[in-house]
Amino acid sequence: MAEEEKASALVKELRESFNTGKTKKYEWRVSQLENILKMVEQREKDILSALHKDLSKPEQEAFISEVSLTKGSCTLALKELKHWMMPQKVKTSMTTFPSSAEIVSEPLGVVLVISTWNYPFMLSLDPVIGAIAAGNTVVLKPSEIAPATSSMLAKLLEEYTDNSAIRVVEGAVAETSALLEQKWDKIFYTGSGRIGRIVMSAAAKHLTPVILELGGKCPAVVDTDVDLQVAVRRIIAGKWACCNGQACIAPDYLITTKAFAAKLIDALILELKVFFGDNPMESKDISRIVNLYHFTRLSKLIDDYKVSDKIVLGGQRNENQLKIAPTILLDVPEDSLIMEEEIFGPILPILTCLSRASCPSPAYSFLTFILSLLIVLRCTCIDNIVENLEDSFAVINSRSKPLAAYLFTNNEELKKDFVKNISSGGMVINDTILHVTVSGLPFGGVGESGMGSYHGKFSFDAFSHKKAVLYRSFEGDSSTRFHHAIVRSQEGKNQDSSLVESKLKADKVSSLYFRSWPYTAGGG
Repeated sequence: MAEEEKASALVKELRESFNTGKTKKYEWRVSQLENILKMVEQREKDILSALHKDLSKPEQEAFISEVSLTKGSCTLALKELKHWMMPQKVKTSMTTFPSSAEIVSEPLGVVLVISTWNYPFMLSLDPVIGAIAAGNTVVLKPSEIAPATSSMLAKLLEEYTDNSAIRVVEGAVAETSALLEQKWDKIFYTGSGRIGRIVMSAAAKHLTPVILELGGKCPAVVDTDVDLQVAVRRIIAGKWACCNGQACIAPDYLITTKAFAAKLIDALILELKVFFGDNPMESKDISRIVNLYHFTRLSKLIDDYKVSDKIVLGGQRNENQLKIAPTILLDVPEDSLIMEEEIFGPILPILTCLSRASCPSPAYSFLTFILSLLIVLRCTCIDNIVENLEDSFAVINSRSKPLAAYLFTNNEELKKDFVKNISSGGMVINDTILHVTVSGLPFGGVGESGMGSYHGKFSFDAFSHKKAVLYRSFEGDSSTRFHHAIVRSQEGKNQDSSLVESKLKADKVSSLYFRSWPYTAGGG
């Protein structure tokens, strides 16, 4: 009850602050964004130190993915804010002529941002920047799983920003639950689908809109015609160089042809040594697993009896250091644990895609079946007869829609088909993860990978209400709009005119009558 009372008092305080109107002013928004930018620049060492404590993030990775991206979001908002705030003029119709119309972006009010632990600095401040730019008061709830960053955010935001409008609440389940009991004007959540359902359920009690940034199993399809070294380096950069696979947009599994799988694996092994050395367990260039719970969860995926004999690289673990080496598996069963849930770690299964031509129909003879099997096992099949990468579309579409999908190919038709037929939050052709760096692209999921989007102006829009406004003068009414009223009015006028005319006629007759009667005037 104490936590709920605190949360209730906090929301009340921030709502009173919002109602003063100060957060709506351009000057206030700019001052807070400038202070956040100053905070990131002045306290960079503290930020990098906290990220290393929480995840052993390498300094270069932490700077690029957390510090630099946050500064970029802030700088863009400062540059474009005046433009974003301007009403958007829209055309009107003949029905409203003469008139003018516009869309006015107004702040929603008091918003809640619940952040996550894998990018605990950037994923906390990026939506907060959007909320401030849109003119809201905001409460940030950082993840308790990254305690050093959470504590640092609470301290720095209190020091650098307006505490009457921007607050940080630290804590775990009790504090988060208390916050979710309150009425917000919007809730922004980043994390798992399981908690996302809890957030959405709590929001529904107050009809509060939500943005859910979740995840899913992000596929990467690799064609045989690619520049293999470039493709593999980009896959590694998007998988293991991103928090050691603990990223919602990291490739979760690869799909390639049976014949190409061996080449792909050899290239991955070679380039992983370039990235992390001969012994990745000793590398300082790779993050550790965030905590023992997730270490144990990932270990269970590797130890599953259905996949334990499918490992072609890695599998080494150190529980004391919470480290797991980059691990590659080949042709894991569809019903294995590793294919049933988002991996969110340094494990990468590779599935080989066989076409229907490689699966004999009942009409095939037994000899044909044996020959086909031998061809597949020896990997001597012809790509356009036995294997077809377009079959990967069915594999991907049989699952929940992912947050991101990747394709490596030089085949223009395959690119078009992939974009057309695969539904995902975002998509990159011939690379991984880089779409999140393009401020002009919305970042968000679809289906079970999330709802709503942000980044750049999309962040501003996410925390704004688009109010439709129509302006008219007192001129230019059309007779058709008030047809019935005009008809009734005319009928009333006609009726009144008839009555007046009848009365005048009656008065005239009466006057003539009395004039013709000589005794009327004298009485008697």
